[in-house]
Amino acid sequence: MSDAPHVPVLLDEVIAALAPAPGETMVDATYGAGGYTRAILASGARVIAFDRDPDAIAAGKSRDEAGLTLVHDTFSAMAAHIDEAVDGVTMDIGVSSMQLDQAERGFSFQADGPLDMRMAQAGMTAADFVNEADEGEIADVLYQYGDEPKSRRVARAIVAARPITRTAELAVVVRKALGHRPHDKKDPATRTFQAIRIHVNRELGELADGLAAAERVLKPGGRLAVVTFHSLEDRMVKRFLRDRSGAAPSGSRHLPASTTGPAPSFESVGKAVRASDEEVARNPRARSATLRTARRTEAPAWEQGVSA
Repeated sequence: MSDAPHVPVLLDEVIAALAPAPGETMVDATYGAGGYTRAILASGARVIAFDRDPDAIAAGKSRDEAGLTLVHDTFSAMAAHIDEAVDGVTMDIGVSSMQLDQAERGFSFQADGPLDMRMAQAGMTAADFVNEADEGEIADVLYQYGDEPKSRRVARAIVAARPITRTAELAVVVRKALGHRPHDKKDPATRTFQAIRIHVNRELGELADGLAAAERVLKPGGRLAVVTFHSLEDRMVKRFLRDRSGAAPSGSRHLPASTTGPAPSFESVGKAVRASDEEVARNPRARSATLRTARRTEAPAWEQGVSA
């Protein structure tokens, strides 16, 4: 793991939303470098922390922190590992700064490395995808997960350049396809790397399953705090909390409200929170972060899943 400092985003706001207390049990669904976990432990609460990255789990075990249970698994599987209802769940969605900082993990084009991008270090790599998927599938992934307006042009260029095995190679292909100029404010390869990473790691599916899992493990009054970093994730969390809190649009203001369907399993707590200018100055990664929070009601968890 990198020795660089890794600053948890919106830490004070997340801890305020969770309000951990001595004797309570909290879930840190995305352990990473353990920033949220250590703040929760300092309150006297216990933590069950999940991470699919074996490096994060190994680093956490080396700290040997009292009150912490580490689970090497995806957070979507949290219900299978938790026997009793918990008091809070927090999620920090997306790639971690440790993963981005390690060139050998292949998440970033800032430094050349193998085209990997696997959070769990298992399964299909980014290189497997770009070298084996057909042009149409690549274009769809870039458009859907990266908001790439010229996805077909980029996909065509990727297929023509195969095989691609390094992050720098892929970045060059994308820049040439999009006519990148060195003075451009944002590197056009950013959208393609984001899209491929989300696809390889099934990030939106994981988020959908993770939200449903959190709904199942939280006790009445339990708190949920979710930090997202781009609009695809935030829209999913917003829609989940809107639907589960009974705030979904009813169709027409001229018709009586519908009484069918399951009872609200959450109540939203406040509005979306974004990082202050001071935090962004200290930690640029916080610039795109959004925190949404909710409190679990006494209603049963919904049987229907969450759409990704």
